[in-house]
Amino acid sequence: MNITLTQAEQIIAVAKEKSTDLNTKMNIAIVDAGANLVAFARMDGAWLGSLDISIKKAKTARYFDMNTGMIGGLSQPGGPLYNIEHSNGGLITFPGGVPIKNEDGEIIGAIGVSGSTVENDHAVAETGATAL
Repeated sequence: MNITLTQAEQIIAVAKEKSTDLNTKMNIAIVDAGANLVAFARMDGAWLGSLDISIKKAKTARYFDMNTGMIGGLSQPGGPLYNIEHSNGGLITFPGGVPIKNEDGEIIGAIGVSGSTVENDHAVAETGATAL
């Protein structure tokens, strides 16, 4: 199962609305089940440096089928995944990446959000991921 472009655009719209509610500007990336970019939005004025981060957050969430913040907790010095961020061409292991599931609970893609605090990034990603 893969996320469709229509679903990805719907998720981005919901995520943008949440970003506006938080008074922040975000880069929002949606990848499919194969971690391929399906849709991307950079809100007017969002940080350019966060563009790549949002895409890597989405890919990281899909590669490991868990929130990127959870991977961050496991990748601290002494943790079981220490240095994992150096694999797969570079991962992002702080909050803002969330797997997207269909109505049957199957992972069909992931969302990555970057452009504010990690708390805001995660809140926008979580809101987007549950939009379907």
